[in-house]
Amino acid sequence: MTHTIHTPQQHRTLLSRIAERAMLEKGLLPTFSAAVLAEVSTIQSRHGASASSVTQGLRNLTTLPWASIDNDDSRDLDQLTVAEALPADAVRVRVAVADVDALVTDGSAIDGHARHNTTSVYTAARIFPMLPEPLSTDLTSLNLDEKRLAVVVEFSVDADGSVLQSDVYRALVCNHAKLAYKSVAAWLDGSGPMPSAITAVSGLPENLRLQDQVAQRLKRHRHAHGALTLQTLQGRPVFEGERMSGIELERSNRATELIEDFMIAANGVTARYLADRQRASIRRVVRVPKRWDRIMALAQVHGVALPAEPSAMALDAFLAARLKSDPLRFPDVSLAVIKLLGSGEYVAEKPGSDAPGHFGLAVKDYTHSTAPNRRYPDLVTQRLLKAAISGVPSPYSYEDLEVMAAHLTTEEDAATSVERRVGKSAAAILLESRIGEQFDGLVTGVSDKGTWARLLALPAEGRIVRGFEGLDVSERVRVQLLSVNVDRGFIDFGRVAVSSHA
Repeated sequence: MTHTIHTPQQHRTLLSRIAERAMLEKGLLPTFSAAVLAEVSTIQSRHGASASSVTQGLRNLTTLPWASIDNDDSRDLDQLTVAEALPADAVRVRVAVADVDALVTDGSAIDGHARHNTTSVYTAARIFPMLPEPLSTDLTSLNLDEKRLAVVVEFSVDADGSVLQSDVYRALVCNHAKLAYKSVAAWLDGSGPMPSAITAVSGLPENLRLQDQVAQRLKRHRHAHGALTLQTLQGRPVFEGERMSGIELERSNRATELIEDFMIAANGVTARYLADRQRASIRRVVRVPKRWDRIMALAQVHGVALPAEPSAMALDAFLAARLKSDPLRFPDVSLAVIKLLGSGEYVAEKPGSDAPGHFGLAVKDYTHSTAPNRRYPDLVTQRLLKAAISGVPSPYSYEDLEVMAAHLTTEEDAATSVERRVGKSAAAILLESRIGEQFDGLVTGVSDKGTWARLLALPAEGRIVRGFEGLDVSERVRVQLLSVNVDRGFIDFGRVAVSSHA
């Protein structure tokens, strides 16, 4: 069959067009309406350069050495962090979350768009922000040297990593250093210099070292209670103008783990704060895995017998051992486990009820609350928190939250599907000149709809259309690239030979 290879000048434009079509096919809104843009103009004219004009009754914490740590190119800054040493080797951590609700009111056109899409959608060539950029990257973003309204989640961490006292309150904050994961991680682990943005703020180097230490405590404590050791490789397309030159693999590092551990703790504090005040909430849950039998089989291949009943602690012990013995192939094992665990979901919780919890994090109380510029459930939770802080009735009934949770789960799946769809088109671009070549892969999905495998040499996933019989998730497989369709994101493999299990 004939195959047209796209010219490099087409790559970014082609992927952007594919992304917009995928958004529409999934019922998501790729652009903002005239009503949304009119509201944005009104907000800009009222608030000018500052979103912090209403400060009565708020704590003024602007002098603390707050800093943001995010991706190099992030402009929608949702949180700041700071730490403070306490007696008996305890540490007080504060996480400031942008008060998006202060400008995005429930029922507005802006809120309607955000509620519809429920999340920002990050595709290979184009980002579809949940909120208009004049808000998410400016007025509701915790930007450098800007005083901003925030909801602060405060908690103390003991020497063993357990969370002690905690509180949630509103405050005025100021970001004193805009930092990036890679450079901060290199400095923390001694492989790079201290970023100049850190040296410019008095006391910040010591504060970040303290944050790193307490984050490690939190991590050890979670894993001692069964949180899963997982490591995945995220592919990020690299563009040179219009041309896509490759896909860069992104790994977690010391700085991403610092923020992750703080956000997990903050989300737990938030969930308990609402529960303690008898408030209904939306929880983020990952249920006990249905395919535990396949996880057992995966472990058995490596000589480990897991218990018949799902056990997060036993599974983490197996994962930690695999990471230590074979770190190079550990992401493949992680990917197989993640696929078998199943995706997370949102559920509404009544006061006093028993939420399913998060199997992967080994936590009972968990919500999403720390990224309201990017995720709608976080904005909903922020409104619940602010009502609880003020002692006024909740803006949502339990029935409202039930409907909302189902919608959030559905639309999150739709957004993820769009991101994967465009990612497959990007991978197809890289592979379209390699038809007929053979690759080693890992089976990542088996269902009535088909069998999928991810290549080990580069982050590309496709469907095995020939010789897939008998394959299951986590198996190693040798495949030949049969065809690609960039426009539809199709990558088709034929099975050549099966090697040993992953």
